[in-house]
Amino acid sequence: MDHSHSDVLILGGGVVGLSCALYLLKAGVGVRVLEQGTPGCGSSHGNCGTITPSHAAPLAMPGTFGLALRSMLRADAPLYLNPRFDGARLRWLLGFARHCNWSDFHRAAAARSAILQRSRQVLGELIRAEGIECEFVEGGELYVYRTAKLQAADERHHAAVLDRLGVDVQRLGGAEVEAMEPALKPGVVGGLFHPGDARLRPDRYVAELAQRVRDLGGAIVSGAKIDRLDTNARRLTHVRSTRGVFSGDRVVMALGAWSPLLARQLGLRLPMQPGKGYSITYTRPAQAPRFALVLREEAVCVTTWDSGYRLGSTMEFSGYAEGLNRTRLDALRRGAAHGLHEPEGPELLEEWWGWRPMSVDEVPIIGPSTRWSNLHLATAHGMLGVSMSAATGELVAAQIASGAPAIDPAPYAPARFGL
Repeated sequence: MDHSHSDVLILGGGVVGLSCALYLLKAGVGVRVLEQGTPGCGSSHGNCGTITPSHAAPLAMPGTFGLALRSMLRADAPLYLNPRFDGARLRWLLGFARHCNWSDFHRAAAARSAILQRSRQVLGELIRAEGIECEFVEGGELYVYRTAKLQAADERHHAAVLDRLGVDVQRLGGAEVEAMEPALKPGVVGGLFHPGDARLRPDRYVAELAQRVRDLGGAIVSGAKIDRLDTNARRLTHVRSTRGVFSGDRVVMALGAWSPLLARQLGLRLPMQPGKGYSITYTRPAQAPRFALVLREEAVCVTTWDSGYRLGSTMEFSGYAEGLNRTRLDALRRGAAHGLHEPEGPELLEEWWGWRPMSVDEVPIIGPSTRWSNLHLATAHGMLGVSMSAATGELVAAQIASGAPAIDPAPYAPARFGL
């Protein structure tokens, strides 16, 4: 017996890869997960942990590309484009610019909404059924505005979009918002409340997922950095890693922002770039927000758990540059200080950065490859990996195990990029 062979070999042990593993195991399919670090050590670790059907609208719309170009002059801008030359990034940016039109905006919003709404449903069901301990709270998320101009823009490009998609959004006046959330400083002009959103502690959620995968008989190989993919004709035959050589009847690439780097070995040019995000985690302040917040003018997300408190967000396109950017972290602190009575907790626990896997059309890439007979892709979830993870796992399991998909898989198919 070949103990390195699996029914399905999953490359990547973040929240998406582990969700695929869990749903495949529940469908009776054997799995092995290869993770270059430890499960959930990438973007699954330090994100804000919000589950957001409200985030259906993509960044790409008329005007966004110009904003990105202007951001090169401001290293602390919420959306920052590093000015250094990078051919792959330039190609991605030009493709992104082509999607900055209203037709593609509404197409992407519909696709994102379908998987977000499905994932919100099944993730809640999964957490309750499995008894997953991850500080899951179905408390909604509150967008906070201090200028009428930005609130009016979000009414057109965010709230009205959610209305059309059937996602509940509540319009609030400034006094209502301040009464609802005492942690906010005065001066709020209005808010949008998304009652269907939720939050969880992402590192704990991923750790619990990994344990459920093991409990169901799945194998997780940590420290398995992938060196090479072997192929024969149109098939992946072996995956060579620092932990050995592995094979699978099917191979799922769920490597997040690392997916394009490995896919090059297969002659696949995934239209993706890493969007670098940052977060700062503290112990819980005395006047912690009751709700998950988005301070819109400051572009800062705030999440409170029983065990801690996190400031996050920003989007930096600087290729695969590693490390913390102090300017970006300082911008998070200033933004929180502008909006909150108690912007930081008593003890700093972690300053973090991670790469979000951004597709050129801001729709994830999920489904079978058209060029490799046993390759499945599950990547490019952008800033919404946790939010989309459960429905992604469910969809991949249905496609591989010949089940009926709960959502239309067509909008996410790799075939749209010739992959």
